[in-house]
Amino acid sequence: MKKISLLIPVYNEEASLDALYTALVPLLDNTHPALKDRYEWEVMMIDDGSRDNTHAILLRLHLRDPRIRYARLSRNFGKENAMLAGFDRVTGDCMVIMDADLQHPVDTIPEMIAQWEDGWEDVYGRRLSRGKESILRKGLTKVYYSLLNRSTRVDVLPDVGDFRLLDRKAIDAIRGMRESQRYTKGLYCWVGFKKKGVDFVTADRIAGETKMKPGRLLNLALEGITSYTTAPLRFASVAGFIISLASIAYMIYVVCKTLIFGEPIQGFPTLICTILFLGGCQLIALGIIGEYIGKIYNETKQRPAYIVAEESGDSCPDTSDTDNKTTTP
Repeated sequence: MKKISLLIPVYNEEASLDALYTALVPLLDNTHPALKDRYEWEVMMIDDGSRDNTHAILLRLHLRDPRIRYARLSRNFGKENAMLAGFDRVTGDCMVIMDADLQHPVDTIPEMIAQWEDGWEDVYGRRLSRGKESILRKGLTKVYYSLLNRSTRVDVLPDVGDFRLLDRKAIDAIRGMRESQRYTKGLYCWVGFKKKGVDFVTADRIAGETKMKPGRLLNLALEGITSYTTAPLRFASVAGFIISLASIAYMIYVVCKTLIFGEPIQGFPTLICTILFLGGCQLIALGIIGEYIGKIYNETKQRPAYIVAEESGDSCPDTSDTDNKTTTP
């Protein structure tokens, strides 16, 4: 019997977990009407340093149903690293990644499994709508993916998030990438494998509030661009080259004008504007370079991507090997 793992990163989701478990029971018991075969199931929930009663609820669910496993991280390491902790621990022939708030519909999972049985190795959920997101956020999201895909050789699929099924080969490939500055949406595409989209409609959160505030979304966007492409560095170089040529041309114009027509003591506003403009361009370029140097600095420290404070049961893979928690697979 094939084994399917569900990976669910959670952070302050105490209000959603019981409803999530209730929704998953038909899958776990192989009674869901859309399932064509019977499978062995495991649910790996990664508590990313929650500050509410999430851990207590996970413990209760595990004691009620051993198929529910959990790992509690020592603090909030971010969703990307929480997912890596799950990649290190799932044992299934394939894995479905989903959110705990049920915005990723459970009823879509059997369709993903059917596509996997047909030979697809990365079955991703493709949003038909983005729920109650504002028009501004939807527009900025489209602009972000357009800019990202124009600057990379491997496109990142738009309207596609972490809701997907990965074959064991894809799991192991992504698990082997141990960089601490992770952009998993880019890694899904970078590793390749046979991909197939499954459409779904994003549901509303059943409880609680979104953790993706505007500031965090902006940080995620910058992280994605600087982690997945070096295009900003190239842009800074090209912009510097163009500005230098323009400055030389302007300098030649000023010299020729002065030699031919003379020049009284004027042009102070022009001089100040030019200095401020060039100074701003230099600061932007230095900021871009600093972002990449900061990532290099963080990678060279080779700190673990996450630290586990507690995990359930003895059925987990051997985690005494620190390589599973550090920088090499």
